[in-house]
Order: sequence, then structure tokens, then C-alpha cells
Amino acid sequence: MGKEKENGAGKPKTKNYKRETISMIDIKVPTVGESISEVTLLKWTKKDGDYVERDEVIAELESEKATFEVNAEKAGIIKLEDIKEGDSIKIGDKLASIDEKASKPSNGKPAAEKKSEVKAEKSEEKKKPKAESTNEEKIEAEPAVILPEGKQDVADVKASPVAAAMIADKKVDPKKITPSGPEGKILKEDVLAALSNPGRKPGLESFSRNEKPEKMSNLRKTISRRLVEAKNTTAMLTTFNEVNMQPVMDIRNKYKDKFKEIHGIGLGFMSFFMKACCYALQEWPSVNAYIDGDNIVYHDYCDVSIAVSTPRGLTVPVIRNAESLSMADIEKKVIEVAGKARDSKLTAEDLTGGTFTITNGGVFGSLLSTPIINIPQSAILGMHKIEERPIAVNGQVVIKPMMYVALSYDHRIIDGRESVSFLVRVKELLENPDQLLFGKDPVKTLLEL
Repeated sequence: MGKEKENGAGKPKTKNYKRETISMIDIKVPTVGESISEVTLLKWTKKDGDYVERDEVIAELESEKATFEVNAEKAGIIKLEDIKEGDSIKIGDKLASIDEKASKPSNGKPAAEKKSEVKAEKSEEKKKPKAESTNEEKIEAEPAVILPEGKQDVADVKASPVAAAMIADKKVDPKKITPSGPEGKILKEDVLAALSNPGRKPGLESFSRNEKPEKMSNLRKTISRRLVEAKNTTAMLTTFNEVNMQPVMDIRNKYKDKFKEIHGIGLGFMSFFMKACCYALQEWPSVNAYIDGDNIVYHDYCDVSIAVSTPRGLTVPVIRNAESLSMADIEKKVIEVAGKARDSKLTAEDLTGGTFTITNGGVFGSLLSTPIINIPQSAILGMHKIEERPIAVNGQVVIKPMMYVALSYDHRIIDGRESVSFLVRVKELLENPDQLLFGKDPVKTLLEL
């Protein structure tokens, strides 16, 4: 046999493999609470293929308690998962991935995407039909009419085959039909609407019997569950009273300009009611307590929840230690939490831990209602519309701005005497606003009575 070749000639050749570095960073749904297992995707704030900076918001999610944002952990080009807005996703599921090795393009979009956009624009331009000379505003404003025999020409009508056949058969003027299809195409339903409502503009004056199922959001599910739970698990009763709002309105009218000049915020009714409730809650502690198993938990502080209506549903952010806040501080906190609620910026911390709730149905025109307890709390105060009514004062009938107030309470922990006395105390403080400084009559305080 021949000699073995030297200098490594007989050794098998080895390939040099370069170690590939993984540059993709996964963005997952974060944990937002112990009892929360899934959330809803409200909206994407970035598109697939966009370049994102670190900590830039890529999506808004909604849990059963609050909405929150998801931020990019690294800068790079983002690839979104196939999740549509409104879909439910589990905690820990992958939302997106970011290629942190991708270079930042000059206009914030990768070069490949720019080329594809240019090609797409060109192809769309080729597909675009020539502009028609019809007056669109005039077409929308005029009613659908039936053309006489021989006046119908559907050759140039932009319609689906079924709609075109119906137009020709029923002799409907296509100019009088409001199209609902893509790129202004007339569909079968548009022709039927024109035939069913001659002389009317379809979609505005006509009424339909269409049904539209829509998936409940996590927030709406939670509201529904908690309201039913409150009705089924509490012995809820409501007591009513009425308040003469003239003294409060006189103070507002006298000092509102000076108040805004000094504190930079308007003087509303909520600060008066919250201040009055805090004094009453300290006098009647069971209204500020709740049941926990076999125990009653009392609080020496007042964390007051205020009901805020948003487009997605009712939320109840908490103003903590309201008893220690000034009137200006209360007004500022109300504006702050209401703004966060409307902008979907409330956190789980903002919504938990309240001991008492105030809701104001009067802003929507409600004259009287029975609010539902915000569990696990034991009571909720309902404010209502201020309306001038005749009342008897010192034997004389006078017109005063009156407001009905309602206190719904859990009778398991709050007796009738306590609930009624609480509401009477709130009424007394509001009708004598000078007592809101000490919670007592100034003269009686001076005389130590």
C-alpha cells in the first residue's frame, strides 16, 4: 500500500461554519394581574415592517380591569403576529418580534418596503378607472327613482353582475343608487334599498332590520359579571333624600373665578359632595366598610371611587385619602383620573382599593336612579340632575334648585338607621357648606357644644 500523504493531505477537509447570531427579540403579552389569564388587542400602533425605537408603543391591550400599552424592548424592524384588533390573546403569547440588527432607514421604513410600496402604487394607478363626470354630491342628495321605458343604459354602470341585471330589469336609474361596494361599486343590497325606499335617501331616512353581533370586550364582560354579582350577593337597598343646592351654587358663583385664578382649575360640584361624604363616612364607619368572609373590614381612611363613563364602558378610578385633600386637590384628582379613563391610560392600581363610590347620573339628565353597589364596597352615592322645584321654606312655597340623592347600601352590614343618618348628614353638610371646613357648625364648635 502507498505511504500516507504528509502535510495533512490525507486529512479530511473541514468546513468553517460561522456562528449565526440571533437578532430577533420576541415581544410577549405581559402579566397584568394574578387572576387575569387573557387580554384583548385594542389596536396596533405600528404596522408590520415598521422601524421602531426602543420603548416605543407598539400595541394597546385591554384586560378585564384596565387598558395598558406594550412597548418595544429594542429598536429595529418589527414583525407583527397574525392577531387582529379585537382578538383575545393569552398572557405570555407572542405579540411581535423585532430584528434589532436591522439598520434604521432614512424615513423610518425599510428599503424593501419602500420598493414594494412604489410598485403597489404604480399597479394601483394602472387599475384606477378614469374619473367620471358625474356630480357625486348631487347623486347622494337626490332620491332613487324609476326610469321610464327606454331611458335605461347600464353599459357603463359600475355594478356587480346581479346588481346590473336588477337595474336593467327594474329600470332603476343607477345615478340615484347609493353604492356601498368597494371603489363605488353598486351591490345587490343597494338596488334593493333603492327599490324599497323610493323618494328617500338609502341609509339615512330608511330603517332596516339588520342584526350585527359584536363580541363583548373584556371590560364589558367584567362590568356585566360584577353588576350581576353585586345584585346576587348583596342585600341591596336604596334610601333617598333631596338637597337644596342653592348654598353650594351661591359659593360657586361667588368664588369660581378667583378659585380658577389661584388653583388653575374650575370649581365643580364633585369636590363639595366628596368632602361631605368623607365627613359622613367618618361619622358612620360601617358605610365605609365591607364584608370579608366572616369579618367586617373597617377603614379609617376614605378611598373614594368615582364612576367615569367612557366609550368602552363604565370605569371607577379611585381617589385615595380623599378625607385629607383640599377642595382644589379633589378637583385636580377628578380631572386627572377622568382624563386617564377617557384616554384608556388607567392602570390596575388606579381601579382597585376603593372604600366608597360616588356616581353622577345627573350629567346625562337622570332625575332619580338606584345605583348598584361597587363590590366589595358596601355603599354608593348617586348624584342626579339639579332641577328647580317648588318646596316649602318656613311655611312659604319657594322655587329652589333641588337635587335628588340616593344611597344604595348592603343591608347585611349597614342598618337602616346608619344609611338614612349618613344621607341626612350629607344633605346637612351640602346645605350648610360652611360646615365643610370642620365638619361641624362653626358656632357650635366655638361654643364647644
